[in-house]
Amino acid sequence: MHRAMQFRAGPADTFPDPMHAAAPSRRRLLALGGGLLGLGLVPGALAQQPGDQVRFFQIGTATTGGTYFLIGGLLANAVSNPPGTRPCDRGGSCGVPGLIVVAQSTSGAVENVNLLRQRRLESALVQADIAHAAIEGKAPFEKGAYADLRAIANLYTETIHLVVRADSGLKRPSDLKGKRVALGEQGSGTLVTSRAILASYGLSEKAIAPLYLSPAAAGDRLVAGELDAFVIVGGYPLPAVAELARRVPINLLPFDDAKGEKLKKRLPFFTESLIDAGTYENVPATSSLGVGAQWLVRGDIKPQLVHDITAALWNDQTRLLLDAGHPRGKSIQLRTALDGLAVPLHPGAEQYYREVGLTAETAAAPQPGEATKGPH
Repeated sequence: MHRAMQFRAGPADTFPDPMHAAAPSRRRLLALGGGLLGLGLVPGALAQQPGDQVRFFQIGTATTGGTYFLIGGLLANAVSNPPGTRPCDRGGSCGVPGLIVVAQSTSGAVENVNLLRQRRLESALVQADIAHAAIEGKAPFEKGAYADLRAIANLYTETIHLVVRADSGLKRPSDLKGKRVALGEQGSGTLVTSRAILASYGLSEKAIAPLYLSPAAAGDRLVAGELDAFVIVGGYPLPAVAELARRVPINLLPFDDAKGEKLKKRLPFFTESLIDAGTYENVPATSSLGVGAQWLVRGDIKPQLVHDITAALWNDQTRLLLDAGHPRGKSIQLRTALDGLAVPLHPGAEQYYREVGLTAETAAAPQPGEATKGPH
C-alpha cells in the first residue's frame, strides 16, 4: 500500500459517509494521488468523470510494522475502483465501481473497534478474541458492548511473537519477571494478549517493567539494549520482526509448557500455531498460539455496498493480488472465510456467501475450547 494512502483516524467527517456518494475536493484528490496511481489512475481522471459518483471507504489496520497494515493495503487496492480506471476485463480494477478504499494506520484492534463504534471507520481488521469481547461487553470493553459489530470474512491466522535477543538468556515467558517488556501500544489487541500471557505465567504488569510501544520502537530499544523483550501478534512474517532479525540475533519464546496450556484457556479463540524455521533469520521453529484475523464492518453500512465489497474480495483478480502481495495473503481463502467468526455476518456479506453456496450459523460466537483452527 502506498504511504500516501495511510491516514490516522481524524474527525468523523474526514471522509464522506460511504452510504452517500460525494465528489472529492481537489485537496482530497492530491492527498490520495499516490494511491490512485497504484490503481492505474492518474489524479486528474476523476475530474474528467463529472457524471460518476465517488465513495470513500476506510479499513482500520494497525501500526506500519505489522501485517494488518500490509494486508489492509492489499484489500484496499483490490476493492477500490474509482472512475477513470481501466475496466476489469481489460486488466484494470475489479473492485466496486466508484469506490475508493483507504487503509488507515491505527494502534490496532481495540482502537479499531472503538473507531467503528464512533463511526470514524467503516471497517477494520480485528482479532477474533477482541471482536468477541467487544460484542459481549467484556474486557477491555466493560463500559458497554458494541452490538452492531458485523463480519465480512475471516482472513488468516495471527500468531503471538514474544521476541528477545538471542544472547538474553531468556528461555520461557516465566523468565520475564523483573525484565523490561514492551506489551504493545495502548489500544492494540497485542496489549490485551500480553496481559493474558503475564497472568497465565503468574506475572502482572507490576512484576515487570512494562512499556507500551509500537513494534518499530520496541525493536530499536531491543537493539540498543534498553529492552529485554516485546510482544507482537500478527501474521508472520512480520516486517518489524524480520527487520529486527537482520539487525541483531533474536529468539522467539515458545508457549509449549503447562502454563501455555493455561494461556489457551484464557484465550479461547487461540489455537496452536507453529512459526516455521527460517521465517526470521536464524530463528528455529517455535511453538506458539494463533488467532483469526477478521475483516469487520459496522452493521449500519448498506447491505448492497457490503455485498459488492465481499464479491470484490473473492474475485479472481483479488486472488492474484493476495497471492503476490504477502505470504499471509495466500492463506486468505474463500473456503475458510466463515471459519471461527467471532461476530455475526453483515447481511450484505451473508447474501454473497449464500449466492456462492456457502452458509454458516454465525449468530453465536464459538465457545471456549471450540475455536476453529484457521490457516497458518
